[in-house]
Amino acid sequence: MEPVTTPQSEPDFLAGQFEANRDRLRGVAYRMLGSASEAEDAVQEAWLRLGRQEAGSIDNLPGWLTTVVARVCLDQLRSRTSRREAPLDPLDDTHVPDPIVRRDDADPEQQALLADSVGLALLVVLETLGPAERLAFVLHDMFAVPFEEIAPLVDRTPAATRQLASRARRRVQGTAPAPDTNAVRRREIVGAFLAASRGGDFDGLLALLDPECVLRADVGTAVPGASRVIRGAREVVSNALMFSRAAQFARIALVNGAPGLVTVINGRTMSVMDFTVVDGRIVELNILADGERLAGLDVSFLDE
Repeated sequence: MEPVTTPQSEPDFLAGQFEANRDRLRGVAYRMLGSASEAEDAVQEAWLRLGRQEAGSIDNLPGWLTTVVARVCLDQLRSRTSRREAPLDPLDDTHVPDPIVRRDDADPEQQALLADSVGLALLVVLETLGPAERLAFVLHDMFAVPFEEIAPLVDRTPAATRQLASRARRRVQGTAPAPDTNAVRRREIVGAFLAASRGGDFDGLLALLDPECVLRADVGTAVPGASRVIRGAREVVSNALMFSRAAQFARIALVNGAPGLVTVINGRTMSVMDFTVVDGRIVELNILADGERLAGLDVSFLDE
């Protein structure tokens, strides 16, 4: 006698479909907001809204979920833009997006598949885009959503939405360097940077940096004026040597899918440093040293 099978309940079906799409939704939200916690909130909001829908009323569930998350993120970006005073040059903004830190033991091929493997340097540039431009670029260029589906989100025609993405693309291509894809080589460079920092080796550090290297340090609001953007290899090195003592406590970890440094002193995370390496030289360093934001970052795996 054949076993009797019970059709999957609607709530269970929706829950299963949501979980199947969670990583993609988190990826969309993180690229839109540059904040891991806010991205999780946006995904959770999509789940709550899904709970108020009937499964039969949604023709394309992945598309519906993506649209909901995009709308939530767009509202958040517009609210953030209205509250935040922008610098004269957006790239002089000292804000560093939230890093995602993982163990430095993933296979290089697996690293490339991480949902969060978007460098902080790219996220910094995305922060300079207007909310509608950012949404159009992220959804189309990063997640292949058609302009016809994006257009209603930004209250524009598909042609006008295409122009939004095009402007954003030019901004990104002209500002965010394309990093080296050789993960082993990048780790060697980060390791050499760490060794030179610990030894106070000015020449060694200088040899690792591109002459036009940029360092962005975000220390939060606890010390007004302490956050800064430094340009030029020599200026970067002169400041890096000031942190040589802290470098004794730094360890290599994956920061947004690429080798970076995490400094932990007496169980407290002091900083996370992200490196952008192009043609064997470091062209950009982004450091988050905001104690309030770092307090919520789990780096306990460093002690394992």
